Amino acid sequence: MKRNINKAAVLGSGIMGSRIACHLANVGVQVLLLDIVPRELTEDEKVKGLTMDHPKVRNRIVSDSFITAVKSKPAPLYHKHAADLVKLGNFEDDMEKIAHCDWIIEVVVENLKIKKIVFDQVEEYRTPGTLITSNTSGIPIHLMLDGRSDDFQKHFCGTHFFNPPRYLKLMEVIPTPKTDPKIIDFFMSYGDRFLGKTTVLCKDTPAFIANRVGIYGIMKVLKTMQELDLTVDEVDKLTGPVIGRPKSATFRTSDVVGLDTLIKVANNLYEGLTEDEAREVFKIPEVVKKLEENNWLGDKTNQGFYKKTKDDQGKTRILTLDLKTMVYKPQAKAKFATLEGTKSIEKIKERYKVLLAGKDKAGDFYRHSFFGLFQYVSNRIPEIADELYRIDDAICAGFGWEVGAFETWDQVGVKSVLTQMEELGYRPNQWVYDMVEAGNQSFYKINHGTVQYYDLNSKSYQEIPGRGDLIILDNLRTNNTIWENTEATLFDLGDGVLNLEFHSKMNTMGSGVMEGINKAITLAEKDFQGLIIGNQGANFSAGANLGILFMYAIEQEYEEIDLMIRQFQNTVARARFSSIPVVVAPHGLTLGGGCELSMHGDRVQAAAETYIGLVEVGAGVIPGGGGTKELTLRVSDRMQAGDVEYNALQNTFMNIATAKVATSAHEAMDLDILRPQDLISVNKDRQIADAKRTVLALAEAGYTQPIPRNDIKVQGKGGMALFLAGITGMKMGKYISEHDAKIAEKLAYIMCGGDLSYATEVSEQYLLDLEREAFLSLTGERKTLERIQSILTTGKPLRN
Repeated sequence: MKRNINKAAVLGSGIMGSRIACHLANVGVQVLLLDIVPRELTEDEKVKGLTMDHPKVRNRIVSDSFITAVKSKPAPLYHKHAADLVKLGNFEDDMEKIAHCDWIIEVVVENLKIKKIVFDQVEEYRTPGTLITSNTSGIPIHLMLDGRSDDFQKHFCGTHFFNPPRYLKLMEVIPTPKTDPKIIDFFMSYGDRFLGKTTVLCKDTPAFIANRVGIYGIMKVLKTMQELDLTVDEVDKLTGPVIGRPKSATFRTSDVVGLDTLIKVANNLYEGLTEDEAREVFKIPEVVKKLEENNWLGDKTNQGFYKKTKDDQGKTRILTLDLKTMVYKPQAKAKFATLEGTKSIEKIKERYKVLLAGKDKAGDFYRHSFFGLFQYVSNRIPEIADELYRIDDAICAGFGWEVGAFETWDQVGVKSVLTQMEELGYRPNQWVYDMVEAGNQSFYKINHGTVQYYDLNSKSYQEIPGRGDLIILDNLRTNNTIWENTEATLFDLGDGVLNLEFHSKMNTMGSGVMEGINKAITLAEKDFQGLIIGNQGANFSAGANLGILFMYAIEQEYEEIDLMIRQFQNTVARARFSSIPVVVAPHGLTLGGGCELSMHGDRVQAAAETYIGLVEVGAGVIPGGGGTKELTLRVSDRMQAGDVEYNALQNTFMNIATAKVATSAHEAMDLDILRPQDLISVNKDRQIADAKRTVLALAEAGYTQPIPRNDIKVQGKGGMALFLAGITGMKMGKYISEHDAKIAEKLAYIMCGGDLSYATEVSEQYLLDLEREAFLSLTGERKTLERIQSILTTGKPLRN
């Protein structure tokens, strides 16, 4: 049976329910969001004369929850208009509407009795064959089958999202013994392809996979911290980005999620895991109990392991809790010799051996925490999963780890650390020894560009299911690289398609990347069908290399700056005017020059989570790589005449002048950065494969080489006069600085076509020349240098 999810019902509008509804709306699903009817009127409702029968009263709980969700940060919606797809109601008046839904997902309070009451109502109105799932994180899925019909049981399973659903990629799928296998196959595929999730098949065991392993990891850190007498600041330094974990590390994450949530899950695991060899690790330490008693639960109570305060000047200061004295103190910078030894190691996977070899307290911490984790995950197979890759997938997608537990073990050498693990009391499961003794030295290996995992049942390496159509650049590095330099690598993806990857720091666009783009286009034009410009790093590109620009500007090497701008403009233009289709695949941060390059592809295959914009004003300059020209061109294309034309130009001007960044690919379309013909990949893991299909479709449709435009309508002095009036007013009102005004005037000068007496059609090259002149002149300004220096030293622009 072919299934489509066009309409879904979300039962329960709390933090998870409302945000699951938002994410379903993100991908175009019509959502019915329901919750309970209030038991009494509020004082405001009494003043308004409303009764308990009034629809606004009856839907107050669901309405308030949804409004709160939509306004929350980070935004749960790709675009504000997605909210229109969510209809609100209540269990008493609107449950019958679930009969028209393709998927019903229960997200009510974690109480089995209440869930059964909801399921009784679902049974009354649900159309047979409709999918029904629970988002429970703590109640065994099979316990929800009691009293349910055969059809319900056949179409029922767990679908456990992680909060926030838009941003955390994990969706755990948990079948019961009665679930039709085809239903599980559907959710594994649907979650991946339509919701952008890493779908992980789990067994119906306590906390499933991610929370079981992730909470173990957190509790093990707490235990090791106390044994080694480490501070909160030290632990968060050791457990953050240096090992490929989120910046929030351990204790900041706890504050964000809520210490009460961590305690609840850990307590449930301690009570339920009577046979777990590491059960005592889940026991809540006394110091954590003290925080709970004090109601220091994190952000929700304004203090936890950290506390925000204001100093005498009104500046925000972060204080850290001293767990010995229970007194908040100024944050202390953590330093360890072991960490110093990793500063020159860019690739996270290559740091692990150095970290585990450390001779200081940090080395001891890593040995205990990593070896404990290795032992724990080895003992969880086959208890929580039959295949080891599912554990890595779950912990990475659910907790934001870049490298999973078994993959980390591979990096330090499975066999080489066994003796150390034994000496410290962390002997792994016997199957690991059997694997090594049979000559298998790793949990994963790459075979002809495909990742394989060690399968315990067959005692052989097997391909990971569902990944055959993914393109993972790291897996192609050995056999499919056809050209590379220190900042870029060119891959042959097969079928006549090349992919250029950046790997400079933050994927900034310096001379090596420029060389790579030109080389890639030259080779593609000669022997291939098309080119993708995309990478699988954390971000597509942070923009131009400001360090080089700053050096030239300080030395007043303006000819070098002029040459650099020309090279950048010419390279971006090659992407637009080559004889083969070029598809750019941005994701994550795509700023400045990265945005300009994206705007010049024949198509953009953007990840849904693309944060893209022209931010050059923050560095004291204007977009000089074709961005200003391109947005001026796009305004010209879509506008007619009169005031509307000026309004459109003004809106675009303000987006550049305020360095506005789209918070999703969908929002980028509103800003004209993406065009209607550009495409969006909800699952970033599929983005390069999607881009390859786009390249081939363009080639097969008979790609024709574009030619530069000469028909861009600009407004001349009439438009410039309006902009100058606005800029002067902003400056006089002290909304912008003198330097801001100077940048704005130069930006307006370009977008209005320079010193033209009236509205005129100009060429792309004409606008590019104006761009370059403006950019070059601004690099000679002292305040521009101050802004660039601030970005290079603090990561933030200076408002001068």
